[in-house]
Amino acid sequence: MAQIFDAPSKAILRSQIAEHIAETDKNDRRETRPDEQPLPPDRFFDRELSWLKFNKRVLELAEDEDQPILERANFGAIFASNLDEFFMVRVAGLKRRIDTGIAVTAASGLSPRQQLRAISDQAHRLQDEHAHYIVDHILPALAKERIVLLSWDKLTAAEQERLSRYYRQQVFPVLTPLAVDPAHPFPYISGNSINLAVLVENPTSGKSHFARVKIPGNLHRLVPVDDMTDDETGDVRYGFITMENLIIAHLESLFPGMIIKEARSFRVTRNEDIDVEEDDAENLLNAMEKELLRRRFGPPIRLEISDATSPFLSQLLADQLGVSADEVYRLPSPLDMTLLFELQGLDRPDLKYSPFIPTTNRQIAEVESSRAQDIFAAIRERDILLHHPYDSFSTSVQAFLAQAAADPKVLAIKQTLYRTSSNSPIIDALVDAAHAGKQVLALVEIKARFDEDANIMWARKLERAGVHVVYGIVGLKTHCKLSLVVRQEQDGLRRYCHVGTGNYNPKTARLYTDLGLLTCDPVVGQDLTRLFNQLSGYAPKSSFHRLLVAPRTIRSGLIQRIRREEDAARAGKEAWIKIKVNSIVDEKTIDALYRASQAGVKIDIVERGICALKPGVPGLSDNIRVRSILGRFLEHSRIYAFCNSDGPQIGEGPISGPEVWIGSADLMHRNLDRRVEALVRITAPEQIDELIKYVDLQMSDDIASWHMQPDGTYLHVSHAEDGSLLADSQELLIKKHTRRPRANN
Repeated sequence: MAQIFDAPSKAILRSQIAEHIAETDKNDRRETRPDEQPLPPDRFFDRELSWLKFNKRVLELAEDEDQPILERANFGAIFASNLDEFFMVRVAGLKRRIDTGIAVTAASGLSPRQQLRAISDQAHRLQDEHAHYIVDHILPALAKERIVLLSWDKLTAAEQERLSRYYRQQVFPVLTPLAVDPAHPFPYISGNSINLAVLVENPTSGKSHFARVKIPGNLHRLVPVDDMTDDETGDVRYGFITMENLIIAHLESLFPGMIIKEARSFRVTRNEDIDVEEDDAENLLNAMEKELLRRRFGPPIRLEISDATSPFLSQLLADQLGVSADEVYRLPSPLDMTLLFELQGLDRPDLKYSPFIPTTNRQIAEVESSRAQDIFAAIRERDILLHHPYDSFSTSVQAFLAQAAADPKVLAIKQTLYRTSSNSPIIDALVDAAHAGKQVLALVEIKARFDEDANIMWARKLERAGVHVVYGIVGLKTHCKLSLVVRQEQDGLRRYCHVGTGNYNPKTARLYTDLGLLTCDPVVGQDLTRLFNQLSGYAPKSSFHRLLVAPRTIRSGLIQRIRREEDAARAGKEAWIKIKVNSIVDEKTIDALYRASQAGVKIDIVERGICALKPGVPGLSDNIRVRSILGRFLEHSRIYAFCNSDGPQIGEGPISGPEVWIGSADLMHRNLDRRVEALVRITAPEQIDELIKYVDLQMSDDIASWHMQPDGTYLHVSHAEDGSLLADSQELLIKKHTRRPRANN
């Protein structure tokens, strides 16, 4: 059954967390060298403004005419989805901290209100640019390819008749117009829903009234018009009308006898950040369910309205929803450009990226070719480094867990679950293993943002199957990606392990670039055993040999290695650091990188999202380069590589040469202080070399990327000096993997 913390265990765990933080702070402190100058106070970019620059890069992909048009539309939808989450979490959290008086000045030096004003200014400019670009460029470009967003008055009489019939049969029965008058208060507007603000006039009294119509969220926003074929060319037209336009064309059915004066679309974004006081919750599962219910009624933080809305109706909405003028975004219709996701199902491969099918990892495929599929046998031969999505997730990690569930020699499976897919084969494997009588432990993180409902469902399903379900350590999210399989073999028990950078989610594993290590190294097996014991029981003093684990040792371990490179550079030895992460924000780590740069260490950083570090600043970060890669796959892997020219690795035996780690942790406070994260050290020389070359590839001047400038702007470098397109690192890796003689997924 699920593990619930009682009062004594909470006190113990709180003291453990405090002890972890104190120990980390002690490890991070260092004596200042006599010749060491203090670092400038303005050395950090603002975290939130840096995120907006990341989303600007997503928008630039939508604006990139070298990309296929349906992919550009998809990037336009991703931009909108990203910005929604940013408002629901980051902006909402900042506003809540300001309102409660607990907000503090950011490391960038901006006060909370300065930060909020800067966010508002940039968000308004970005969202305006995005909406107008979609309307003025993306939609016309789609129309040239006969993918057309139509208005009601552009439809033929036959098309209008067909759509009116569809409206009467499928839409009208589920609509609920809500009037506002002394007997009917202004209705609750659910977050992220599309709504119509309607002004109607009673022809008898001449009085005007307001009503709200919610667009059904369980119907497609894009309603297909019957396909038309050009008689001369035979080309098929894919015509659509938005659901809100279809409803506007039939408003008289909702307000019979009334005169429709105005009908405009609007949309509200609400605070959807989760805040659970775990220490006061006797049952974390029940507390989370209550908080999810509360989240639905969070305060509004953004109002998007059609730019054709009259001043009267605009003010009425703002007043009723309690939003200020700077929280109102007037945009061209259609609102909520995530509706462009619905175009991805069109059968137009000529307007998309070329098809890509992941292939089975070579080491696994080689064993399969000589005997029946046996991933355990492949792992016994040597560690397997997986690189998704190029290496198939289903024929590696998923197959590993399925084989473990079915193998009678497997005695136990231990698994962390942060996010997984619907109809998850990972969940099915754990259920099958429990039904087969194996000991199964699932650590389900039910505080995984926006996956809370799904994870609560998974937790209960696993419990019903007899799986031991735990929720980790109070106060910490469990974000590490770990699997441990214990198997009885002729020479005794052997532990098979997987440590990854990405979630156990077959769907996102086809869209995200991630790394994973399959190994039966006894050292890693012992490390994972200790870590799972720490997560499910009481083992606060566990030590690890091939793992770095947050919140205790990742920051301190990485800073130790950064300082080692600094010392090597000062001694005139070769010194470099190569990092690939989603985001880099942690001030202590950034300061260590600044000091290393000042000592002459060459530092290359590939980041996808947020970067608070300022690269290329004379006297501070001359030796630091930062580049960003965005493309058809979401870059999600984390790599930390160090030259290690001085020989033995910290805390290890006589192993020399470059030191490389992969794992789940970004360089952010939440990862290093408030989550359980794990990095694993790679030991196979050829795998170390492969990972170093991977970072070098993405840093290469021959690869298209965004180059971060000292002032925080990003320069999109996609063409060579002769005007030719630079290579795409993801396309190069697709070609590299598909050329290998391996079995298809």
